[in-house]
Parts: sequence; C-alpha cells; structure tokens
Amino acid sequence: MRLPKRWACVWSDVRCVNLGVALIASTLLIVATGICRGELPDADPSSVGIDGEDLAAIRPMVLSAIDQGEMAGCVIMAGRRGNVFYQQPFGHRQVQPERKAMTVDTVFDLASLTKPIATATSVMVLWDQNKVGLDDPIVRFRPATVDPQLRDATVRQLMTHQAGYLPDNALSDYQQGPGQALQNIDRLNARYSPGTRFVYSDVGFILLGDIVGGQSGMDLHAFSQRYVFQPLGMNHTGYLPPTDLAAQSAATEKRNGRWMVGEVHDPRAYAMGGVAGHAGLFSTAADLAIYAQMMLNKGVYQDVRVLSADAVDQMTRPHEIVDGDKVSVRGLGWDIRSGYSSNRGPGMSDAAFGHGGFTGTVLWIDPAKDLFFIFLSNRLHPDGKGSVNRLAGKIAGVIVDAIDVPAVR
Repeated sequence: MRLPKRWACVWSDVRCVNLGVALIASTLLIVATGICRGELPDADPSSVGIDGEDLAAIRPMVLSAIDQGEMAGCVIMAGRRGNVFYQQPFGHRQVQPERKAMTVDTVFDLASLTKPIATATSVMVLWDQNKVGLDDPIVRFRPATVDPQLRDATVRQLMTHQAGYLPDNALSDYQQGPGQALQNIDRLNARYSPGTRFVYSDVGFILLGDIVGGQSGMDLHAFSQRYVFQPLGMNHTGYLPPTDLAAQSAATEKRNGRWMVGEVHDPRAYAMGGVAGHAGLFSTAADLAIYAQMMLNKGVYQDVRVLSADAVDQMTRPHEIVDGDKVSVRGLGWDIRSGYSSNRGPGMSDAAFGHGGFTGTVLWIDPAKDLFFIFLSNRLHPDGKGSVNRLAGKIAGVIVDAIDVPAVR
C-alpha cells in the first residue's frame, strides 16, 4: 500500500516563510493539479536481485519484538535499483488511550535522523552555494563564543562530532527559547580539544541549525523545505507537522499529562519551539525512500538536483576518529561504523552510511549494493522502555543476505 493520493502535496511551502512568490505559485499549481514528484515505484523483489522468500524471516522477528514490548509497531521499507521491493506496517501506531493500527503512511518523529536529513543536508546545500565552508571556524558564525578552543572548531568538526562540545547542556538552558539557548551555548567551555575525540553531541547540531539560519536568512524549517524536501516531493516531511499529518503520527510518551502525537519528543527541541538542528523532523517511510534514492543518485532525484555529487561525496566520505580506545568512522552528519551502529546490519558494505533516532528510527543507505533500508518504530510508546536497534540491525541483515538473484532486465 502506498500513500493515499489525498495526502499528496499536503506539506505545502505556503506554510513556510520567505520562500518567494514563484515557489508559492508552483506549489499552488501542484496542489491544484494533483501532480507531485513521484514516489519510488514498487517492484517484485526478484526484479531487483532480491530473493523474496528470504524476506519472510522479517515478519516473525518483528511480531516477536512487539509481543515482548520492544515497540508498539513499526513500518519497514527497503529499496534497490530505484524501486521499493519491501514495505510493510506492523502493530499499532498508538495503543493508549485507544488502539490505532500502524499504516505504511504513518508519520514518525525522526529524532536524531534530523541531524543528517535536515541539518547536514541543508549545510551542504549552503556549501554548494559557497555560503559555508567545511573548515570555517565557529567564530565566523557565532562571534560571541567564549572558549578559544570552541571558537576555532570547524563546521566539519561539528558535523563529525569532534568540535569539543559536550553531548548536551542542561535542559534549563533551553527553557527561555532558542535565542537564549544559543547564547547559553556560546558560554560553554570545551569538553576536549577539537579534533582529538569523537563525542556525539546534540549541541553541535543545534549550532549547525543556527548556522543554516544565519547564512540563509530563514530558519532551518523553511530552508530545508525550500531547498530539500519540496524539490524532492517529500511532501510528508518537515518540522511542526500540520494538524492533519500530526493526527496521523505515531505516538511516543506523555508530556504534561497528554500523549505526544505529532509533537516533538526531544525536550530541548520542544523548548526551542519544535525546530532544531539535532531533532524535530517528522517524516514517512515513503518520503525517506525518496531521500535515500537521491543520495544513491549522487544528489539528484527525477531530474531535480538538490546536492552536487561533490557534496554527497563529502557527506559520505569516511572520517576515522578517536572514540575512546577505538577508532570510529563517521561521515558529515552520518554514521558509518561506530558505537552507534548496532542498527547497521552485518552484511552492509564499507560504503554504507546511515543513522538512528532515539524514538526508534533507522535509515541505512549502501551505494555499493544500490540498497536502502528504513525502519521506523514507536519504541517509546507507551512506557518509554522499548529497544529496537539490534532488531533493526538483524532485519537489515536479512535484507542484505537476500541479495542473490540477478536483476531482470
């Protein structure tokens, strides 16, 4: 089942600001005519070199995880050679206060998948526009940064979590909104010398989101809509989902006595108004498939280019970095091999890159196998105790192991 046509082109650029008359006009034309940039076509697994019988192993794995309370439900999608060969919803998108079945078009809070998909991609759009350099120092964008080491840390180091920032500063630093939150970040001290260690940091990506805003003149929400999601036809992707899409979202936990449905789970992103560089993005499996195919196509999808091939190469090039007593491999915004890669799948090639999100979301893309894997769950619903990373990795392994049938031409 694919997304119903009634949802086509819902997340209109008209909802964003400073997007220009021409773009708004084109969006209205799309809405009026029903013409959208298409989703990936469906294909029989064998036509893209996949043994469909092997995929039957996925269902019992997922149902067992649901029975064990690891998640209420999930949507799994996988594609190869420009086609979707597997898509299936399981379980429920909400079980309290009432049960609502999971559907393939369920909207998910992506949590930290925001980092590569919205933030890093937007930074690289600005890199293509010569507005941001990867080796530009933070002080160029945040001149009030106090610590001299942090002033000299670079955009590249922010994107690889090597800039010297701690993982998260106090939640109280965010309670007065994004402006004050950024001023509080300006006053932080370096946790380590930039470039010497890998410390996964939400703070660094909050700064990257601010850099996008400062260099583009629009916030990360508006910029990513204008330059990434709307050009690709990712019409169910963005920050601050409108009421109709919020109602179709998977639930997470309770906040202030009510279930979070279509409301960002991350407390810092919530305090910043729902738009932040580290979390806050919502999307569907079908939209993420479009994004994944764009990356596999080196920045272009259905004749629309959002990134240069050089930008994609920069994002996915392996950076070896010190990670405690190990050496991890990261891309710009992406994971490649690190302590966060248990959701990766054992059979993926060295070229694979991906990321996970705290809410139970996973995306991995393998250019060497021309493959992508999407796992979107509501593992936090209802009690916040679910765990899905290893499950996602096992399912990815099943999919990779099923690649053994020549494609039909």
